[in-house]
Amino acid sequence: MPVDSGAGVKRERLKPPSVALLLAEARSFFEFNASLLLSPLLLQAPRGDGHPVLVLPGLLASDLSTAPMRRYLKQLGYQVFAWELGRNLGGIYRMRAKLRRRLTAVHEATGRKVSLVGWSLGGVYARDLALHAPEMVRDIITLGSPFTGDVSATNAKRIYEKLSGEELSEVHLEDLEPLGGEMPVPATSIYSRTDGIVNWRTSHLMPSARAENIEVVLASHIGLVVNPAVLWAIADRLAQPEGEFAPFDRSGPFGFAYAVATR
Repeated sequence: MPVDSGAGVKRERLKPPSVALLLAEARSFFEFNASLLLSPLLLQAPRGDGHPVLVLPGLLASDLSTAPMRRYLKQLGYQVFAWELGRNLGGIYRMRAKLRRRLTAVHEATGRKVSLVGWSLGGVYARDLALHAPEMVRDIITLGSPFTGDVSATNAKRIYEKLSGEELSEVHLEDLEPLGGEMPVPATSIYSRTDGIVNWRTSHLMPSARAENIEVVLASHIGLVVNPAVLWAIADRLAQPEGEFAPFDRSGPFGFAYAVATR
């Protein structure tokens, strides 16, 4: 059922993932173990030019949650940076200035544009940074991030609002609409229809000449940050030359884990 956003714009009312999917998030443990077992294969992923990558954690998570991913990207030769802002307690507006300073510090320290990899809420931050500081951002990769449509369709809505002090219904339309639109830099959204935290439809961007979706079959929301198929896809996207963008090749060793690309 469409609902009024408060500015005359009709949005489809979406539901958060079911309780069954939420409980199934426990399978993230197996996704992590799969990455450990397949680490020799993962190290065969495409390698890029070693440019800086800033990794942003999800709601309630800290840099500890992204440590396995950051270690993997370092093994591939990238200059990888944690966000260094403690536990992510939410707040798109509250965190904007801090994130801008962190991005600026990485950009100035390396002298290069920075790729942003954001998990869940971290991906929303990444898209916001790209909108407001595109001169410092090389590209963005989001993992299960709710940035388009009814972004309240998440099982973390109440937690976000309580911790951040920001009501999702009060997010300004002039901020919400651009987050779900075309980015000024190449963008990739990685998500799963079996996400138990975020309704996958809120992570589905409009494909274009420099933006695409990569759907990972049967992945959990928590597992997106450690799932071997997700890690391979991240490595592949980061390996693209600066300023270039080509569709993701689903024929690699984890091809079975990716759904067919759709518009």
